[in-house]
Amino acid sequence: MNDTVMNVDHRPVMTLLGRCPAYKSTSMGEAEDLASSAGIEKLWVKNEAERMGLGSFKALGGSYAILQMLAASAGMSDNDIDIDDPVFKQAASEITFVCATAGNHGLSVAAAASVFGARAEVYLADSVPESFAERLRAKGATVVRRGAVYADSLDGALAASEQPGYQLIADTSWPGYIEIPRLIYQGYTALAEECRNDFTEMAQWPSHVFLQAGVGGMAAAVAAHIRQWWPQQPEIIIVEPDAAPCLGRSIAAGKMLEVDGPVSNMGRLDCKEPSLLTFESLKHTADRFIEITDAEADGSTELLASAGFPSTPSGTAGFAALLKLRAQNALPDNARCLVIVSEGSE
Repeated sequence: MNDTVMNVDHRPVMTLLGRCPAYKSTSMGEAEDLASSAGIEKLWVKNEAERMGLGSFKALGGSYAILQMLAASAGMSDNDIDIDDPVFKQAASEITFVCATAGNHGLSVAAAASVFGARAEVYLADSVPESFAERLRAKGATVVRRGAVYADSLDGALAASEQPGYQLIADTSWPGYIEIPRLIYQGYTALAEECRNDFTEMAQWPSHVFLQAGVGGMAAAVAAHIRQWWPQQPEIIIVEPDAAPCLGRSIAAGKMLEVDGPVSNMGRLDCKEPSLLTFESLKHTADRFIEITDAEADGSTELLASAGFPSTPSGTAGFAALLKLRAQNALPDNARCLVIVSEGSE
C-alpha cells in the first residue's frame, strides 16, 4: 500500500468489533422537525454520543488500532485473535501505549488498553480540565501534564515513546509516522459502514453528507468509505472552524499548511495543521470545504439539544454548516442530508 493511501476496508474492523461485547451500531434517525426548520427534504442524524460507553466516534479508532497492534505482537491474525489466550495476555502486559490528547482520543486509548490488559500513559496540556484527567485515571491510565498547549503534550508523548516497551499511538500522521494512524482511521470506517447498512435497509440515500474535521481522521475515513463502498454518491462537505481551517486551506494551496487563528470553542476541531493521510485522501474525495464561526456552532448545538441530541460545538459543527449553506441559498430545498453528532455533551 502506498504510504499515503488510507485503508477503508471496513470488513476486518467489523469482524473484530463483532467480538467486542461493548460494540453495537449507534442510531441514525430521521429528524423531521429539524429538516422542516432548515427547509430541506430530509435530515438524518447519526448519534456518536452512544458509542461504546465512551461518547464519541473516537472509541472505534483507538480500540481497533490497539487490538491490531497487540495481535501482531502476539503473532495472531484477524481470524485467530483471542484476548484470553495467555500469549495475547503476555504481549499486552509488556506494552504501554502513550499518546497526547485534548479529549476523546486519549479516553479511547485508555479504555482499550485497560480492556485488553495493556497500560496507557496519556499526556495532557495544562489547558485540559482536571475533570477530564480524572476520567482518564478512572479508565486506568497514567496522566502526565506537559506544557501549555497540545503541541507541548505531543512532544512529551513522543519523548516517552522512546522508552523500551512504550508505543506511541497518535491520531494524526506525518512523514515517517503513518501505519498506526492508518489503523485508527480504518477503525472509523465502521461508522460509515453502519450508515451504509441503514440506508440500504431504508432504500434511501443522502444527497449531501456533512463531515466536521480537526486533523481530519473521521472525515477522511468516512469520505473515502463513501467513495469506495456506497452505491449512490452524495456531495461531501468538510466542515472546519474558521479559526482552524487547516484542511481546506492546505488543499486549496496544494500543500500541507499550518494555519494561524484564535482559540475556537470547537476544541476537538481546533487543529492548525492537518494529518498527512487525511490531506492526501480528502483532496480526492471531498467536494467542498466550509468554515463556520464559533457563534454558528453554538447555535447548532442549541438546536440539536432541543431535538434530543445534546452535544458540543465540535459535535454539531456539521449541522451548523448545513444551516449556513441554506442561509446562503447554497443548498437546495430538496436536499437529503446526513450529519454526524460526533460526541456527547461534556
